[in-house]
Amino acid sequence: MVTFTLSCQYCHSQNIVRNGLARNGKQRYLCHNCGRRSRENPGSNAYPEERREEILRAYEERSSLRGLTRTFGVSRNTVTKWIKKRQHNCPR
Repeated sequence: MVTFTLSCQYCHSQNIVRNGLARNGKQRYLCHNCGRRSRENPGSNAYPEERREEILRAYEERSSLRGLTRTFGVSRNTVTKWIKKRQHNCPR
């Protein structure tokens, strides 16, 4: 028999209990020490770097922000943040 010891990813306590399922079907856990919830094997919510570069290249080819929203399904605020970050990191 295999036994897994789970711990809270925030406070590293082992005082956690199962707390339902997330929408994607993964098990949710509740920490009794810090009161925070977490999922098993959490994934990143960030866009992949290739997708981000593709969207920024489309913007540089004179696509509008609203057009990018319709085409790629990315929020205008997200694209604006990416543009500002790129301009800030690029020396003039």
